[in-house]
Order: sequence, then structure tokens, then C-alpha cells
Amino acid sequence: MPKASKGVLVECDPAIKAIILKIDQEKNEYIVEDLDDTHLMVKDSKVQALKAKLDEELKNAVSYPDEDDDSDRG
Repeated sequence: MPKASKGVLVECDPAIKAIILKIDQEKNEYIVEDLDDTHLMVKDSKVQALKAKLDEELKNAVSYPDEDDDSDRG
């Protein structure tokens, strides 16, 4: 008999999806099903926690130089 899980359909670009898959890889606690290149089914109870983890990953991945830093200007 099939087992049903409550989830949320997440649509994102492939780059964001890759980050989400990386986050889930550690404990397999967020993703119910990997549907296609741009869609995932995420556990309903874990959506907010996943958003927080994703925000953290994105903040760590993107860094901007200080506007006041003249060291890279000629």
C-alpha cells in the first residue's frame, strides 16, 4: 500500500535546487521527492528550517567587496 506524506511543492532554478539537495544530503530530513530539474517536494514541517538553511548558504556563498576598500582600484 502506498504511503502518503504531507509536503510542499517547491519551484526553483537548477542552481538553487542543487544547494537544497546539498543541504538535504547530510540527514535527508527536508526533501520528500526530487521531481525534475526545477521542482522538489519538501516536508511540510521542514519548509521554514530549509528556508533558513538556504539563506545561510546563500549569504556564505555571496560576498561583496567593501565599497570603501580602495585596495583593488588602480
